[in-house]
Amino acid sequence: MNKADLRLDWCSHEAAKYAVEHWHYSRTMPAGKLVQCGVWEDGRYVGVVIFGRGANRNAGSPYGLSCAELAELVRVALDRHKHEVSRIAGISIKMLHHQSPGLRLLFSYADPSRGHNGAIYQAMGWIYVGTSHPQGDVMGEHKRSASRRGSLRGARFRPTIPKHKYLMPLDAAMRAQIAPLAKPYPKRVRSLENEAPGTTRRGRCDSDPDAPPSVVQL
Repeated sequence: MNKADLRLDWCSHEAAKYAVEHWHYSRTMPAGKLVQCGVWEDGRYVGVVIFGRGANRNAGSPYGLSCAELAELVRVALDRHKHEVSRIAGISIKMLHHQSPGLRLLFSYADPSRGHNGAIYQAMGWIYVGTSHPQGDVMGEHKRSASRRGSLRGARFRPTIPKHKYLMPLDAAMRAQIAPLAKPYPKRVRSLENEAPGTTRRGRCDSDPDAPPSVVQL
């Protein structure tokens, strides 16, 4: 059986938001400056791959990188599709690197609380470096948002499960630098499709949302 014709192109914020709200378990768009790679199969819009700067401005410091040299894969939100998530994500990474040649390293997380151990990153050859630092919720909300409202006094913190962290070097020198950080991959507990960061099967887009080019340099 032949696979559908696959095409990736930059898409609008509106198209990316539609995909995230319908096909990503969080149903929320990440904040900040983003680059959105739309995905089409046989001309039908089936989702988006989104890159951003990440929430931590100092995320590149452990690797000697500035914020301009580092990006996070923050969302993969797909409707039903025929091509492997690893192929879709791989093409989007090549597009991003071509657009922003100064990038040297990507990072992303897999959330064990959602049953994700990062099999999609493993299939793509990302380097596993362990778990993130534990975070916490304030009465069921994010600690940062509560802090901004000045409501931390007397609040109770609920620890959350640390996430698995993966790195993808974009040049040979960076790969050699981070190779000593590699740890054994965590055990795969689901299929590659279910391990994609945010891939769901709940919705379907029967008509393509407007998706004009929306190129943003990271």
